[in-house]
Formats: sequence, C-alpha cells, structure tokens
Amino acid sequence: MELLECTLSIDDLDAFVADLGSIGDRHDVTIQAFDARYVADRAHLEQAVGLADRAIARGENVARDRAVEILLYAAGRRQIDRALEMGVNEGETRTVVLVDKDSTGNEGVRDDGDADETAALAAVADLAAVVATEPTLEEPDEETLQSFFEITDAERAATNASLSALVRERVALLEVEK
Repeated sequence: MELLECTLSIDDLDAFVADLGSIGDRHDVTIQAFDARYVADRAHLEQAVGLADRAIARGENVARDRAVEILLYAAGRRQIDRALEMGVNEGETRTVVLVDKDSTGNEGVRDDGDADETAALAAVADLAAVVATEPTLEEPDEETLQSFFEITDAERAATNASLSALVRERVALLEVEK
C-alpha cells in the first residue's frame, strides 16, 4: 500500500474520480482518495484494506468495487452514503490518496505489485488536481475524528488508548456488527 499525502483542488469531481479509475485500471491497482481530516493515520488505512480484502475473499463484501469496500471499512460504516463523507469533494481538500495492488486470490504472491503501486502513485501525483504534495497525516484533526467515529470525551478519558487506536477499534467493530 502506498499513500500520497497532498492538497487537491477539484473542479469536477466526476472527472477526477474517472481519472483515478483510469489510472487504477492502467496499473491494475485500487485507488481511493480520502479527506485527510477523517484519517487517523496509516495504520487506520492499512486495517481498512485488510478487512475489506478479507470480506471480499469471504464473499461478505457490501460493495462491488474494492475501492468502495475499503472506504466503507475506513469509515466504519456499512452505508455507502455515510461513508462517502470521508471522501473528497469539489474545491480544495487536504487529502490522502491510497494506492494498493489487490493481492487477494494471488495466495500472497505480490508479483510486481510494488512497481504497479509506485507507477500509479506517480500518475496520480501528476494529475492537474494535485496542487501540492505535503504531509496531511502528521497532525490528525481530533475533533473531526471524534465526531465522525462517535468517540466521546468520556470514552477517551476512560482509557489510555490513543485516538488512532479508538478509530481502529471502530473500524474493527464493523466486522462484528455485520
């Protein structure tokens, strides 16, 4: 899994999503863009990818598209409409773009997955919508994360777990709530 942390300026969301789809198809990877405010850290997205792939392998996926299934797990929700809040919109957005080679069904063999991910990441970085590549995950938006994942101040006070750990717990609970 590769991540591109950047700022996007999107004029036409449908065209941008189509561009990501074309790059993904060309390089045989899955690409999903997230509003960085809703991503706790890299581990959050790694867990979402792993759980989405497991659901797909078991035939328990909700979405037909792997990128959407990853979005659902990252959001900790089964409703696509609610999970889409975590995606990007028109205008300027601090973003994390995930690029991942689908290794399900390949019995752990990655082939040239790393090269495919790297090439796709470079193609995404070259899109006109990418106005700057810069860290977007260094300082998580704690207020947004707590609100989106319904983590209360009382819950945070009752544990020494990090906010990232609590977000990953919400992502993992999606498996239990199915």
